[in-house]
Amino acid sequence: MTKKIKDTEQAWDARTLGAEVEFVGLADASHEQALEDALELQAISIRLPKDLIRNYKLIAEFHGVGYQPLMRDVLQRFVPAELKHILETQIKVAKTKQQPALIPERKAA
Repeated sequence: MTKKIKDTEQAWDARTLGAEVEFVGLADASHEQALEDALELQAISIRLPKDLIRNYKLIAEFHGVGYQPLMRDVLQRFVPAELKHILETQIKVAKTKQQPALIPERKAA
């Protein structure tokens, strides 16, 4: 009789599912590229201060994620907020340039 393991998220996290050698393989370059294309990811190179990377790794470990996904998440949060700020600033500038002309008062007849 074959031993069955209940399919749960905890079973995957505990590596009681999917970690057997017969199910492990290395993806070739075409699979890697297909994944990056599907996720719309692009590798970049950036130089950061070592202290910043150390701190990111510390924060990432605390949250149980890798430091690179943490950086991606921080940037994903920053960009929309900064775009909103830029848009609001541009709207304010446009409004001050387009102040309505004063309507001259009419004298009563």
